[in-house]
Amino acid sequence: MPGSDFTTNPPRIYREQDANLLHLQNQRVAVIGYGNFGRPVALNLRDSGIDVIIGNVQDRFAENAQQDRFAVYSIPEAVSAATIIFMTLPDEVMSRVYLEHIAPYLKAGDLMLFASGYNIAYEYIEPPNFVDTGLLAPRTLANNIRQAYLSSRGYPTYIALYRRHKPQAMDRLLAVALVIGALKQGALEITFQQEVYLDLFWQQALLPAFHGLLLTAAQLLMSEGFPAETVLMELYLSGELGEFFSQASQQGLVATLEGMSVTAQYGMLSRTERFQETKIRFHMEAILDAIRSGKFAKEWADEYADGYPRLARIRDKLKGSALWELEQLALQLLQER
Repeated sequence: MPGSDFTTNPPRIYREQDANLLHLQNQRVAVIGYGNFGRPVALNLRDSGIDVIIGNVQDRFAENAQQDRFAVYSIPEAVSAATIIFMTLPDEVMSRVYLEHIAPYLKAGDLMLFASGYNIAYEYIEPPNFVDTGLLAPRTLANNIRQAYLSSRGYPTYIALYRRHKPQAMDRLLAVALVIGALKQGALEITFQQEVYLDLFWQQALLPAFHGLLLTAAQLLMSEGFPAETVLMELYLSGELGEFFSQASQQGLVATLEGMSVTAQYGMLSRTERFQETKIRFHMEAILDAIRSGKFAKEWADEYADGYPRLARIRDKLKGSALWELEQLALQLLQER
C-alpha cells in the first residue's frame, strides 16, 4: 500500500468454482460434538445431500441430535464408521477426547477437520502422518452458520491444510467447505497458527478494549444526569452500532462512514487520534506475545483443569454490576414498545 507502513501479502482465496462435489462421493462425515457449532454444520451437510452421522456422549446434545433425526454413535464408533471426521468439540476438552476416543480409531486416508487451529497450533493434538488434516474456521457466530446457509449468503471462512496424506486432500477440504456454505463469500487460506492467534487476539484485545470504552462512556454520561435507559440505548441497545459494523463488513469502513451525516464524519475523524495512545498498543503487544508464546494456552488449560473458577467469578461480577441491572431494565422497555 503506497504511503503506508503496512506490507501486504494477500492470501489465496478459494471460491465455489474451486470445489467439486465429486470428491465427496462415497464419503461419510462424522461430526464430533453436537453443540453450538456442530449442529449447524451437521444440518448444512445433510441438506447438501452428504451422509452425516454424529459422534457424541450420551447427554443433552446427543438427545438434540436424535430429535433432529441424526444417527448418533459413540465417538469411537463414529470415527470408525466415517472417512471425514469434523472436530467441533470445545478447545479445552478436545485433546483428551482425541487421545482416548479418536486417535486409536483413525484410518489411513481419513480427513480430520478442525473448526479452530487451537489444539494443533499449541501441539495439544498431533495428528498421525496417515491422515489428512485441515481447517475450516468460519468467521461468524455459530448461530449464523445455519441462517447464512439457508439464505445462500454464506460467510467468510479461513481454510488451511496442516498435513497432507492423500494428493486430493485439498480437494476434499474444499468440497466440505462448499457444502456447508463456507465458499460463498470466499475462504482465505492461512495457517493453523495464524487462525488461532488472530482469533484469540480479537477476543482478548479488541473486545475488552471495546467493552472498557462502553463502560467508561456509560458511567460518564449517567454521572452527568443522562437517564440510564437512554444512555444504553444510544451506546448499543438501539442496534445502530451493530448496523454500522454490519455495513462496514460489506462495504468497508470508509464507504460506511461516508453514508453518515457530515457532522458524524467530522466528529469521528477529527477526534480519532485522541484514542491512539501508546499505552493501548503496549497492552495489545503484551496480549499478542502471550498468545504466540503459549502462555495464555497454559493459563486456559489450568483454568479448565480447576473447573473454571476465575471465569465463574468474573462472570458473576459482571452480572451483579449495576450496569447489568440497568441494561436488563432498558431491554424490558424496548421489548414493551
